[in-house]
Amino acid sequence: MTPQLQQAIRLLQLSSLELRNEIQEVLESNLMLELEEDAEAEAGAETPPAAGEGTEAEVAPAGDIPDELPVDSAWEDIYDPVPAGSGGAGGDEQREFEAVDTRGESLRDHLLWQMNLTPFSDTDRAIAEAIIDSINDDGFLATPLEEIHQSLPAELEVEPDEVEAVLHRIQNFEPVGVGARDLRESLLLQLAQLPAETPHRDRARTLVERHFDLLGNRDYAQLMRRMKMNEDELREVVRVIQSLNPRPGSQIAEARTEYIIPDVFVRKVNGKWRVELNPDSAPRLRINAHYANMIKQVNSSADNTYLKNHLQEAKWFIKSLNSRNETLLKVASCIVEKQRAFLEYGEEAMKALVLHDIAEEVGMHESTISRVTTRKYMHTPRGIYELKYFFSSHVNTAGGGECSSTAIRALIKKLIAAENAQKPLSDSKIAAILSEQGINVARRTVAKYREAMAIPPSNERKRLT
Repeated sequence: MTPQLQQAIRLLQLSSLELRNEIQEVLESNLMLELEEDAEAEAGAETPPAAGEGTEAEVAPAGDIPDELPVDSAWEDIYDPVPAGSGGAGGDEQREFEAVDTRGESLRDHLLWQMNLTPFSDTDRAIAEAIIDSINDDGFLATPLEEIHQSLPAELEVEPDEVEAVLHRIQNFEPVGVGARDLRESLLLQLAQLPAETPHRDRARTLVERHFDLLGNRDYAQLMRRMKMNEDELREVVRVIQSLNPRPGSQIAEARTEYIIPDVFVRKVNGKWRVELNPDSAPRLRINAHYANMIKQVNSSADNTYLKNHLQEAKWFIKSLNSRNETLLKVASCIVEKQRAFLEYGEEAMKALVLHDIAEEVGMHESTISRVTTRKYMHTPRGIYELKYFFSSHVNTAGGGECSSTAIRALIKKLIAAENAQKPLSDSKIAAILSEQGINVARRTVAKYREAMAIPPSNERKRLT
């Protein structure tokens, strides 16, 4: 492949954020390139204001500022400082556009901070640090106490019961339930810290402590017999347990905000779906006329060659960028044409679509379509979707047609949402209902789609109404 083709392919597979970084790097390294909006802004700035128009702010004459200040004086003694929030450099308007570090405090940092506020001996502090290092992001102790005890330095001469004692102190840290060795222990820690006047708290502790396996299996009939409660009473007790957090560490998560810049906008205008590229995702570039004209003026052959090389590279880059935009628009328009029913009616109307269908339609290779649709996003009235989302395998229907796997997932989700909580639909029952609607899917296919949507099986969906 030629370098130009390699560059075009590389630009094609970049995401919007990566493309903007690439454009910025090229602008900094190639003097022949410039942003169209920057060039227009500079041209406007060079145009002097008409007589009598003036400017928004009067600029102090240069003579008002002395060349030197007295040695024993400060700037604030002579000039008034810019008040906070006045919109000057560093003011609120400037800070509004500054990049903000969106990373939160990690669970480990939060626990170490509490440890430093707790009166520990040096030995207990070393044990506490080892325990905190073994707590995972969900807040559970991921390493057995025996291993933690063995990992401590021998010179500390720590006994296993000392490690256990320090663990109990850490289990009193925030968030409530942290440091537990399993879900049962975490729930008991959370129940123990509920106010004593909380309704059904004691019976909830008894249920979790003695009958946790029955609760996990949703064996409510057995629970009512063991706990000597009727259905209404059991429902209230289970409601208290369900109010607890099964992943206490998730309350304090170190997360980084991820921004998605849509590459394509889809909107309905006069009854027709219109596809447009996002102008902010790919800024418009052009050749700097001033430097391009210098090629004819320079005398040195080395300088002339330098300028010509930059000019050629700039033309290649602009051509590759335009090719990327044209390909992206063409593919996006074809996807919208194929998936018009989805835009009108939602996921249940999604049609089966594979890369080969679009490749044939636009006359490109499937690998090109794959590059175009990876990490490229489409903004629609129904939300923002990656272009890959619109592709799915198909299942034959009883009428000889095809139904996409995305539509089948949506139907499964709809059936489960409307099911009787006391008698949830099994995978076999869902497959039978879909078959009645003309969609022939096997029970294992239903199970695969259900698991992909993180929906638990029927025995775990059983609820007390």
